[in-house]
Amino acid sequence: MSKILLQTLAPLAEVVDDPDYNLVLHSASVEDEDEEYFLWHLRIIPRLTQLAGFEIGSGMLINIFRPEETARLLRGQI
Repeated sequence: MSKILLQTLAPLAEVVDDPDYNLVLHSASVEDEDEEYFLWHLRIIPRLTQLAGFEIGSGMLINIFRPEETARLLRGQI
């Protein structure tokens, strides 16, 4: 996991000037704990902007970057 994080976070640091970020590990909820399996996943949430009215009021974050441009920038760094 540490190798994957390094491969993921190093380009991010290079492209957007080493931002602060949160890592969120998603695991099975209480309702799903008896399921046969659950795929853990990790979200990387870079802190690139300040929260404003919409984000604070709704609890939703706005992605200010187009996914295609972000992928192109990150691929160039790997």
